[in-house]
Amino acid sequence: MMEDLNYLTISRAHDLLKMKKITAQDLVKFYIDKIKKNNPKIKAVITISEKDALKKAKFIDSKISEGKEIGVLEGIPYTAKEMFMTKGVKTTAASKILNDYVAPYSATSIKKLEEHGAILIAKVNQDEFAHGGSTENSGYHPTHNPWDLDRVPGGSSGGSAAAVAADFGIFSLGTDTGGSIRQPAAYCGVTGLKPSYGAVSRYGVVSMASSFDCIGPIARNAEDAQIVFDAIKGLDSKDSTTVGYDFSNSNDETNAIYYQVGNILDEEISKHKIEGINIAQKEPVEKLGITNEALAAYYVLVPSEISSNLERYDGIRYGESSQKASNLSETYFKTRGEFFGTEVKRRNLIGSYALSAGYYDAYYKKAMQVRTIVKEKVDKVLEKYDVIIVPTTTEPAFKIGSKSDPIEMYKTDLLTVFVNLAGVPSVSIPFGIDEDTNLPLGLQIIGKQGDDLKILEIAKKIQSLTKYHERVEGITL
Repeated sequence: MMEDLNYLTISRAHDLLKMKKITAQDLVKFYIDKIKKNNPKIKAVITISEKDALKKAKFIDSKISEGKEIGVLEGIPYTAKEMFMTKGVKTTAASKILNDYVAPYSATSIKKLEEHGAILIAKVNQDEFAHGGSTENSGYHPTHNPWDLDRVPGGSSGGSAAAVAADFGIFSLGTDTGGSIRQPAAYCGVTGLKPSYGAVSRYGVVSMASSFDCIGPIARNAEDAQIVFDAIKGLDSKDSTTVGYDFSNSNDETNAIYYQVGNILDEEISKHKIEGINIAQKEPVEKLGITNEALAAYYVLVPSEISSNLERYDGIRYGESSQKASNLSETYFKTRGEFFGTEVKRRNLIGSYALSAGYYDAYYKKAMQVRTIVKEKVDKVLEKYDVIIVPTTTEPAFKIGSKSDPIEMYKTDLLTVFVNLAGVPSVSIPFGIDEDTNLPLGLQIIGKQGDDLKILEIAKKIQSLTKYHERVEGITL
């Protein structure tokens, strides 16, 4: 009898492969068939890489049949956000301006996974150039939340979170600039890790805001997230911002401070007593004193970096070129107007304004000062406590089209952006269910810079007790 392959973890899939109960080709075919069947409803997957995936699976099967040992990621099918360069496969950043772009090389993180034997089966949807928090801003189409098809999966890595929740692969690679891994992970009831800044190479990933962008996994649980993180972390000569952190971890009791947001998750926090984790202090999130300030600074600094990073997409150096132009000046003007989406244009304009003569000191310089204060405050809290615990979002996934006001959309980042300003690691895990909607809620565990393994160990302890990460009965497929 064929094994049940639904909602496999990396470890379970690895065991089945080693015991020869399934083949790597079985796994790849299972997930690709599932994508073909259910993606028309979810709209998470943009490109399927079937031929190449089956070729790699066949090679791994031959290793197993020859009695050779395989690594824990060998033969494991996964998906990746459209931001990642993948050699020979379309890489569009979900933008019309890169509609037919096929990458000539792969991102460092993709290459590392390939070296570990993981098999990329599909590229998934996102907000265009990662500008958004709902995946409604994709140049293709919105992605739907597998828990409720009328709701967003979050963003900008919404396709990645939806793909894991819908079981379109065992894990996915995403990017997090202000919450883009953690927020969709919370909305879709899965686990998402935003590593310490510089822990994972950004080489070969389309840049959004270079001093904020982080690469990380979205997975079924914290154990899987750690396996993927172990494979992709480390120094890279092609990315000078990578840091050789000493990712040590201790089993000492963890002292945590829990910042409350209304009564979200309060009952759950009180209910679960987890061995080795002591919530030494509870305070309203307002006492942290940085969430609103961090959000304001973020939406000056990030658009400023965006405006610089988007300069190259002009129809001449990079990207599609407008056919409606009659000269070079018109080509620049019409290309960007024709191929950039509304949110990309908005952030580009905000950034250009903040960096312009006469406004730099009033906006950008002040925002940089706020960033320094945010980092100092977060570091000060983390000198006293091992970790900060706080809900990932202030609400469950919202309905598609319900946040047409950009300011309302930006507010969904309230509890995540300060982490990116501080450069510290954070993992979001499923933790509780919203009573009114029956949708998942997420909890963030935030640690000191370089404490990525520590927060993952805490997440694993919590998940061993709560089991919210195993809940799939609410998924509507």
